[in-house]
Amino acid sequence: MDPEGGPSPLNPQLLPQSRRRKPEEYFWLWVMCLLGLDYFTTLAYQPSITFETAGRLGPIATAVVVLVTLFGALPIYYYLVGRAPTGHGSIGMIEGLVRGWKGKTLVLILLGFAATDFTLLRTISLADASVHVVQAADGTWQQALVNISTWVRERMIELFGEEVREYCTDQLMGTLLLGVLGFLFWYILRRGFSRNVLVLAVPLVLLYLLLNALILGGGLVYLWNNPDLITEWLDQVHRGDWFVEPPFAGFGWFSVALFSLLFLPKLALGLSGFEMNMIVIPQVRGKEGEEPPRTRVRNTRWVLILAAVIMSAYLLASALVTCILIPPMEMQPDGKAANRALAYLAHGSDLTVGPGTLLPFCGPFFGSLYDLVTVLILSLAGTSVVAALAVLLPQFLLRFGMEFRWAHRWSILLILFALINLLVTLYFQASVDAQRNAYASGVMVLIACAAMVTVLDKTHAWRGGPGGFWSFLNLWYFRVLAGGFVLLAAAVVVRSLSGLAIAALFIGALLVMSVISRAYRADEMRTIGFDFKDEQSKFLWDSLRMADFPVLVPHRPGRFNREDKEIQIRCEHQLAPEADTVFVEVEVDDPSNFYQKLMIEVVREDHRFVIKVTRCVSVAHAIAAIAMEMSKLSRPPGVHFGWSEMSLLTASWSYFAFGEGNIPWKVRELIHRNEPDAEKRPRVIVG
Repeated sequence: MDPEGGPSPLNPQLLPQSRRRKPEEYFWLWVMCLLGLDYFTTLAYQPSITFETAGRLGPIATAVVVLVTLFGALPIYYYLVGRAPTGHGSIGMIEGLVRGWKGKTLVLILLGFAATDFTLLRTISLADASVHVVQAADGTWQQALVNISTWVRERMIELFGEEVREYCTDQLMGTLLLGVLGFLFWYILRRGFSRNVLVLAVPLVLLYLLLNALILGGGLVYLWNNPDLITEWLDQVHRGDWFVEPPFAGFGWFSVALFSLLFLPKLALGLSGFEMNMIVIPQVRGKEGEEPPRTRVRNTRWVLILAAVIMSAYLLASALVTCILIPPMEMQPDGKAANRALAYLAHGSDLTVGPGTLLPFCGPFFGSLYDLVTVLILSLAGTSVVAALAVLLPQFLLRFGMEFRWAHRWSILLILFALINLLVTLYFQASVDAQRNAYASGVMVLIACAAMVTVLDKTHAWRGGPGGFWSFLNLWYFRVLAGGFVLLAAAVVVRSLSGLAIAALFIGALLVMSVISRAYRADEMRTIGFDFKDEQSKFLWDSLRMADFPVLVPHRPGRFNREDKEIQIRCEHQLAPEADTVFVEVEVDDPSNFYQKLMIEVVREDHRFVIKVTRCVSVAHAIAAIAMEMSKLSRPPGVHFGWSEMSLLTASWSYFAFGEGNIPWKVRELIHRNEPDAEKRPRVIVG
């Protein structure tokens, strides 16, 4: 159960004991720094994107982003933290709200968008890190990296000819070099990864925030001491001198507010990071043994609130300072401040008001220090995702039947992500501008999904609860939020077909993998244990395990009554009148799941016992597991089936999709593959 009282659709207790992995837990403030490797890095390029998109309306458009963050995304994820304390987030909650194959398919689709989000987070961060290296004119250590990438570029030209010179830019080579260094870092520290990354993340994120606070604080003080700059900016905004073409004619403050709202889809990157907050939940320390984990939920909400407030304050300040103090031409795609506006100020570059620096210490040394910290934090972006995916992915993959042990042993997942990052980087030629819309599409689809899941969950709770005016008002507030986020996601996705194409590739790969892996693992037992409805059932179950009864009869409830079924079986199988029979009645729950922990109820009816089985995902696996369990302490029983009238093709499809059909053959295969001792194998007999 989750802290709010609802069922948790992804319960780690349903996974095999040998494959559960308990995450390491840390103080919530340190986890926020781990999240900051992804969330706060947006500051490196968001101010430039804001000015390029909205011009001098950037600070007002950023205020809209902040309002959406604090009063839209934050309330949604604040609620979801309490409903998904195991870290599976809104994606996993869909499985509990939409059951069966529809729910599984939705989860796979959203995992495709999540993979797009995480992949592009990594590639766009590396691309911007390369920008901070290549465009640092007075750099010292930066020049060393540029020299290495130049040497690699020349070797590639020697190998492939002059045709690749135009393609192999310094920006692309620098991005690939940083990517290789980042991959080596990941691979070397893959054991104890969370702890190793956390040791680096905490001081690095705190230093990054401190350096940005110095720059932004100095910028705000500069504006405070020069109020005429604010006055001039407001006058330019009011008269329509925005440095960008408006979507349509019309000025004044109403037009300013309207256009700032319309710019929101292009500035959606400012909302990135919320779904990643859900992933790191298991790493937040709570009270030991507390169920439900209220302390962990409370601490995770502190992570969420503090990260959102810090990011909102930094976004507003950065948009205002860079918009007013940096010359507009330098903020253009070919300008010195493109995708590195705050680094431009740190290097002491010229301001709008003329030659001079923002702060006395801004210059080559401080600028190089700022670049170094920024490049490090951008290069590490995505590490919190990798650290948390080791906890999140098994919860999905095991339940989908998509886990391969060798993949974990040889770090196949890590290598696969690195190859995908390489391909995406090459496709976009390491351009921050080319990737931002695709990245925003993944971000907004996940947030829209979270909003819809929140509405569905709240609607279910409202209908089943006492209701009331405030509950009704709260529900409609979240419905409005969900509608707004869905429209925003649609606007972002339409603008970025490349993001949609990448997500479609991930979705297709996941769907194909799920089908192949389930077929490949079809002969695993899949039954990970038994629960009992009551003590009487447990007592009768143990009694049957020690008794030598010859006949186990699978029976479909409702098709025939048990008396007629027994007469038919005794006649067709020529059983002696004194032969004891035990009926097994299996009720399929959700065949789309892979593992099952069976709920057993044993009742005595006249001269026979009946084993009623629920929480089953496959009839054949349930019968095989029960028959083998009955063979451990006594003579193996015979499993007597009636003859099926179903065709082979129909039976095979029914087994794969619905957990039924072709059962006798499958039971025999499971028993023979999983019981090496021939004398302990139950016999399968078809009449």
